[in-house]
Amino acid sequence: MLHSTDYNFRLKDSIIGLQFLFVAFGALVLVPILTGLNPNVALFTAGLGTLIFQVVTRKAVPPVFLASSFAFIAPIIYGVKTWGIAGTMSGLVAAGLFYVLLSVLIQLKGTNFLHVMLPPVVTGPVIMTIGLILSPVAVNMAMGKTGDGAIVLVPFTQAITISLIALAATMLATLMGKGVLRLLPIMCGIVAGYIVSLAFGIVNFSSVTNAPWFAMPAFSAPEFNMEAILYILPIAIAPAVEHVGDILAISNVTKKDYLQKPGLKMTLLGDGLATSAASLFGGPPNTTYSEVTGAVTITKAFNPAIMTWAAIFAIVLAFVGKLGGLLATIPVPVMGGILLLLFGIIASIGMETLIKGKVDMADPRNMIIVSIILVFAIGGMTFDFGGTKFSGIGLGAIVGILLNLVLPKTRHFDGY
Repeated sequence: MLHSTDYNFRLKDSIIGLQFLFVAFGALVLVPILTGLNPNVALFTAGLGTLIFQVVTRKAVPPVFLASSFAFIAPIIYGVKTWGIAGTMSGLVAAGLFYVLLSVLIQLKGTNFLHVMLPPVVTGPVIMTIGLILSPVAVNMAMGKTGDGAIVLVPFTQAITISLIALAATMLATLMGKGVLRLLPIMCGIVAGYIVSLAFGIVNFSSVTNAPWFAMPAFSAPEFNMEAILYILPIAIAPAVEHVGDILAISNVTKKDYLQKPGLKMTLLGDGLATSAASLFGGPPNTTYSEVTGAVTITKAFNPAIMTWAAIFAIVLAFVGKLGGLLATIPVPVMGGILLLLFGIIASIGMETLIKGKVDMADPRNMIIVSIILVFAIGGMTFDFGGTKFSGIGLGAIVGILLNLVLPKTRHFDGY
């Protein structure tokens, strides 16, 4: 029999769970909107991924919500344009399996090998390239063009006004927002830019009108494509390392060491299975959301059931066709304004990785590794092995790992 106190607790948990989903919502749907994936599918796979993570870790890491990963925006955009959604998904499934492999290696060898293969001198510049490669896309969208700059969608004057207002709102919410509002900078930017877009009369509501209230999300199965797998797989290195930082942050919030229990091997396994599962349905890869961790810090809501409710709400909302239609009405300059900041922040995180890792950039060895990663990845260097091409972020990551393993340590260094 369900007592009234039990009912009240469940009702409270469900309301807090819905609030946490709202905190994650802006970033969650931004990735599919930018990459050409379906936002409703992303909602479904975020909920599914969070539930998978909870099962794998046995709900031992309470304040975790998994959703669309920003680290994969660049490869998904390139992949969808080159191999289509189905081919790109096969590469993303492989990225999730890479996490699973890492979890097995950690169980066998401990975490030390991660520091040997993926030190800050490698992971820092790799993360930087993720943001820097995308910067032209952000600029083009902010000016009212398609991501490649080929087609003008909104006149420049209107577009730049909308994008800069969206950018300003995002920055102000980040710097001056209080409480939960500070955790919603992307949502604030979207709302501000959308209001200005309405004033300019450039919002087209036909997608909402034509969409049914309830509809099956546009799921898309992966199609095996070796080129897509080899292109995307190395990119999984950066978010895998970022996962460690996320778990450390969550541990600091709750004052519990989740690297020990359930252990990094289990959290990586949960993340990897969630990413592969998302890709099987045509959704973006999953990652732990720092916005939700921040909300947990404010609310002190550590009950695992809360994230279960957030996941359930995400899955239910995925079947609301009108929601997908509404998201499709967001004009390009609104997204572009937010991305001007977002992609720069990703690059800044790479710089922060170098600084926190105390990488001496005056050391010739470190200078060589960082320089080659940046130029190979951003400059468009391509290697062709038997018809299979390596380029972009993936090539930069592979070359960086190899250089770090083979270059001799600097014996004596006094600077220049």
